Amino acid sequence: STVIIALRTATPVCELSLRHDDAWIDRDYEAGRTLARTLLSRINDVAEGDLSKITGIVAYAGPGSYTGLRIGLTVVNTLASSMKVPIVGVSGDDWREEGLRRLLANEDDVIVMPVYGGEPHITTPRK
Repeated sequence: STVIIALRTATPVCELSLRHDDAWIDRDYEAGRTLARTLLSRINDVAEGDLSKITGIVAYAGPGSYTGLRIGLTVVNTLASSMKVPIVGVSGDDWREEGLRRLLANEDDVIVMPVYGGEPHITTPRK
């Protein structure tokens, strides 16, 4: 059975979906500043506590939030590498379907690099 995770962390709302056989199940949530603390457990929840069920990962590569993309892509790149499953990075409005098409065509980016869409806006430390 095919179980694909799709993740978009380019905005404060984390778009997390699971494709089991022929249907997407959306588990989007308002991550805000908790993304780094919550993302892996949310992915585990979507996979019903068994990450080994995952057979492929679709990752939204950007553009979007610098920090959000870095956190999300770090998590899914690590999962794909450690679990030895294919991962594809995509952009655009139809990112999930394009990613699914690429996975079903046996494509694998191995590692997805972020596409920020401009220079990052990093706040200068106060001290």
